[in-house]
Amino acid sequence: MSDPATLAVYEREAEAYARRVSDWHDPCLDAFIAALPPGADVLDLGCGPGHAAARMAAAGLSVTAVDACPAMLRLAARHKGVTVRLARFDEIEGTALFDGIWASFSLLHAARAALPDRLAALHRACRPGARLHLAMKLGTAEATDRLGRFYAYYTQGEFDALLERAGFTPVAHVTGSGAGLSGEVSDWIAIAAHA
Repeated sequence: MSDPATLAVYEREAEAYARRVSDWHDPCLDAFIAALPPGADVLDLGCGPGHAAARMAAAGLSVTAVDACPAMLRLAARHKGVTVRLARFDEIEGTALFDGIWASFSLLHAARAALPDRLAALHRACRPGARLHLAMKLGTAEATDRLGRFYAYYTQGEFDALLERAGFTPVAHVTGSGAGLSGEVSDWIAIAAHA
């Protein structure tokens, strides 16, 4: 994420966001953890306050939590066993580093034109057979929410095609609807894929 307005919202709302997600239980996270061996190297991309990273670390995974918002990283760094790194989506690089990548409602802040390159970089960072979790909002455009955060929306077909073009194989889809930090209700999709 590099949109200054979006980063400013997260910097300002970090504590409120952390309180909002502190008791959120995501069954997709349970499945992601269960699919990986103990000690697996995992990237939490757009980690926010680190609640998912903390659960992964507690399960015995080696977690690198990345976010572009310093306030979020300060919160994530409080969790035992979580290594934090300040970085934007376009700063993720390297080859065969991770056994799993958790990108839950983070890449939705990347511009549609940039997403193919972001996914290709994530594929390069994966070891063979690595697991990817990608959760995004459903739709067909780019827009700004009432807090001023930038979003890119996609259909399920677009997601699958983008993932396949990057080298991933989608294996499961979960859909739902819910209100985020802004209070606006959106439809979403979570996709599990393999590198």
